[in-house]
Amino acid sequence: MTLDISVISTSSLGDRSYLASDGRIGIVVDPQRDIDRVLYLAGAKGVRVTHVVETHIHNDYVSGGLELARITGAHYLVAAADEVGFDRMPVSDGDEVAVSDTLRLRVVATPGHTFHHLSYVLDEATAGDWRPVGVFTGGSLLFGTTGRTDLLGKQHAHDLAHRQYASAQRLADLLPDGAQVWPTHGFGSFCSAGQSDAPESTIGREKQVNQVLRLAADDFVTETLAGLDAYPAYYAHMGVANFAGPEPVDLTPVSRADAAELRKRIADGQWVVDLRHRKAYAASHLAGTVSLGLDGPMSTWLGWLIDWGVPITLLAETPEQVADAQRELVRIGIDRPAAQATGGTDQWAVDREQVRELRNADFAALAAARGGTVPGGLPAPDVVLDVRMTNEWRDGHVDGAVHIPLPDLPRRMDEVPAGVVWVHCGSGYRATAAASLLANAGREVVVIDDKFGQAEAAGVAMAPGA
Repeated sequence: MTLDISVISTSSLGDRSYLASDGRIGIVVDPQRDIDRVLYLAGAKGVRVTHVVETHIHNDYVSGGLELARITGAHYLVAAADEVGFDRMPVSDGDEVAVSDTLRLRVVATPGHTFHHLSYVLDEATAGDWRPVGVFTGGSLLFGTTGRTDLLGKQHAHDLAHRQYASAQRLADLLPDGAQVWPTHGFGSFCSAGQSDAPESTIGREKQVNQVLRLAADDFVTETLAGLDAYPAYYAHMGVANFAGPEPVDLTPVSRADAAELRKRIADGQWVVDLRHRKAYAASHLAGTVSLGLDGPMSTWLGWLIDWGVPITLLAETPEQVADAQRELVRIGIDRPAAQATGGTDQWAVDREQVRELRNADFAALAAARGGTVPGGLPAPDVVLDVRMTNEWRDGHVDGAVHIPLPDLPRRMDEVPAGVVWVHCGSGYRATAAASLLANAGREVVVIDDKFGQAEAAGVAMAPGA
């Protein structure tokens, strides 16, 4: 039998799950909540899932592990030290789990991302001997970085950073340079201290490039803690759900709302989210809605911005797009949207008074406007608002800009100075979301739908990075 490792990517959350098999028996590592993807893949490969493995109790998504184990009858491996509200196969450092005649898992305690974090070395039997093929590292050793250590509270961040360092050193000492590294985080997830620097890696490569294996312990801790930025507010609800044992998902269509109901939901202060591309939103949208297109990390920003539990209505061009959004949302514990509507602005508006536009510009237009020549039809900027994250701002920003990260904007709206607001982010996605919030608050706004890296070349005066 040939060992096969399949990656199941969840790009919207920046995570990976894995299906490892010998052609007959399968191991699933850190599955997302929408387990139909895993079941389809296992079925397509003719593999029976016998073991479901959690490297840690996740903070950035609701796990599908419990439900996957229930449906398949698989053993569900969870750290013995984690006090969970469901039956599992408790495992601890040093345990060996026979998977098949040719595969086994060795459990390695790698605290740091969480206190009871585990990594799993995958051994393959070759010519009568076991050899380590790779290691599932969860939020421990990532590609060129490590998992962040402050998600359990800032008071634990320093201690956990030291443990993270020791855990990475342990893996590097335990495994040969050729062993593959299979992390869960690092591909955009806010669970990682930095982002992956490669699509794949080995222990030997990490020794060459990863600061956790190159720096002294104190230097690594100092550098890691200094680089941590804010993380999504909805993380507070993920661990609670995962410790208790998540419920099965319901991805059936939700009820449809007509134009009158949409107007009422907006008037009641509910969130009505437009999932179309930001350019379609700018051209024509329903007043009072928020732009969070499916082409970006919609669920991350929505889960971060809303008051948890507020009713959410989804607007999209097609039912399939609504279904995609539902799938994204159940991964972070938003199980059932209140309603949906498909089509376009004409179908969603009771009358033309509800239809709005957002004016767009680029950084060249901002430079011209600041120089006294406002491009045709645009109002001159009184305020340039930067809604990127703090680390992005520190790396460099527009001279004279006001900085309010997008997640903070709903509660800091009164800090935006009076006048016409030109808002930007790194590319346009977050800026359009921010502009929709500002417009809903009665502000006159222009979206700079442009890449921030082109601002200086376009003639915009820049302030130096911190």
